[in-house]
Amino acid sequence: MTIRESDLPGVGKKFEIELDDGEMVVVIHNTGKREVFRRADSNADAKRVFEFSDDLARTIGSIIEGAYFQPVEPDTQETTLPGGILLEWYELHPGSPLIGETLESADIGNQTGFVVVAIQRGDEVVESPTADTTLREGDTVIGVGTPEDCAAFEELLTG
Repeated sequence: MTIRESDLPGVGKKFEIELDDGEMVVVIHNTGKREVFRRADSNADAKRVFEFSDDLARTIGSIIEGAYFQPVEPDTQETTLPGGILLEWYELHPGSPLIGETLESADIGNQTGFVVVAIQRGDEVVESPTADTTLREGDTVIGVGTPEDCAAFEELLTG
């Protein structure tokens, strides 16, 4: 199975997934909306099958991932930890009020309950970042928290 990812400037990202009997195309809009398309082969026109809001897409994703029910032991690490704690990744996009802040000055944990455990910075991973770690545009912040903590962090992330 091959997955191709491409940017859609001003729209979001597109993922083209090769299947045994055609392709599935997933478009994730900057607004959070998701659209799923199907095409018989790479030369055919894609037909929209589903459209989801951000919240519904995340719920469906959790169901598919196995967060609600796992019939067999998974081969990969889950992003939902015991007790409903989520492991989440957030990219710092241009204009985020957190850019240029240190973890201490941003006061993320006290404001949101979200705990930053690592930062992906290009090919480098900052493991267990310290309070004086400065957040940069393009960083991917990796952390844990309850769904409410994650929602509060998303609000802080976008201002």
